[in-house]
Amino acid sequence: MTMASSCTKLCLQCKGLLRSKTVASTWQYSTQVRHCNTVTRLPTKFLNGSSVIGGNLTAAHARQRWKQQVFCYSGLTTRHLGNEAKEDNDLEQSSGAHVVAYKSPLLPIRDAVPATESQISLDLDAAAELSALEEINDEEAVSISVPAAIPPASTSLRDYVDQSETLSKLVQLGVNLWKLEQRPNVGSMLLKLNFNTDVAPRLLFLKEIGVEDSRFGYIITHNPFIFSENLENLRARVNYLKSKKFSSETVASMVSRAPYLLNFSVKRLDNRLGFYQQQLNLSASNTRSIVARLPRLLCGSLEPVKENLKVCEIELGFKANEIQQIVTAVPKVLTVNKRKLTQVFDFLHNTMKVPHHLITKFPQVLNTKYLRVKERHLFLEYLGKAQYDPTLPNYISLNRLVSLPDETFCTEVASATLDDFNLFQKTL
Repeated sequence: MTMASSCTKLCLQCKGLLRSKTVASTWQYSTQVRHCNTVTRLPTKFLNGSSVIGGNLTAAHARQRWKQQVFCYSGLTTRHLGNEAKEDNDLEQSSGAHVVAYKSPLLPIRDAVPATESQISLDLDAAAELSALEEINDEEAVSISVPAAIPPASTSLRDYVDQSETLSKLVQLGVNLWKLEQRPNVGSMLLKLNFNTDVAPRLLFLKEIGVEDSRFGYIITHNPFIFSENLENLRARVNYLKSKKFSSETVASMVSRAPYLLNFSVKRLDNRLGFYQQQLNLSASNTRSIVARLPRLLCGSLEPVKENLKVCEIELGFKANEIQQIVTAVPKVLTVNKRKLTQVFDFLHNTMKVPHHLITKFPQVLNTKYLRVKERHLFLEYLGKAQYDPTLPNYISLNRLVSLPDETFCTEVASATLDDFNLFQKTL
């Protein structure tokens, strides 16, 4: 009995010692695990000792943190199990073969596969390549390439040219982006365009109707809204002009010089042609002639045209047939500034004493700069050669007065030198 009691006490002491060592080992392991978790929650990236990225980790960083934790747990588990096995072996040797080794129930070790040192080394090397905790120097930081991104907002289209295929190709066509960006909402519209689906088909259409490639830049710069027009509508408007006996070459020339022409509906184009034919009492041929030479008559407002027609009739005193003759010869008279028109006519009629019928015979004089007419007339008057009546000797036509270059005017009309004319201009 005494010997059995002694063995029982010895077993209980050994079990107590085993539990105390196991608890201590488990507490140490738990502390190391908490330390491992704390390390993996450090800031993601350091640049010269300062945190660059904080807060929530990205998916890549989360996978990296998980790998670090697995490596940490694997190493700690291996060491913990090794220590326990050693302690159990020592305990068995000290307590005899009758004592059964006690396994800690705190960790599930059934599926644990101890990693070898070579495996852990390879895993740590792989993790080091992706480590976000690695400190980098200034040279490495400068060498980091960041892909260019489209600015979220800008006051200039040039900031988007490198990232936008549409803008870069428009620049190659000769489009002046600096002019377009000054117009409301045009820049935003261009950035939304797809070159292949929005731009290229309309450029091909312009080429089909005979517009030269060199005019594409001018047309788009002045009328970027052609990209918002339906191709079927554009074709319908060209077909309408051809049905009115405008030749293909004339249509191409009109579109090249009046970019907004094709933005107007067939109905509006028809109304404009009818207006000029009725107001001026012109034939269809003459109507086509003035529109072909000044195609913006179909695009601009009709109010300045109506006002100039009234000025010519009421203020300047031209008859209806004279207005018709003037407009047929010089269509620009319909759109010229009212003040300039009256100023030039007043000098011709009241100062130079040129009658209405002579002005009608040389209507281009109404489209000449006022200062040019004034300087040349006063120079001829100074020389005693200001004679504009065709029935008298030494007659000087209004056409030669305003159309010749200065040097030719001096030698052929004024019989003087260009230096004489320049000196005279300084006296005015």
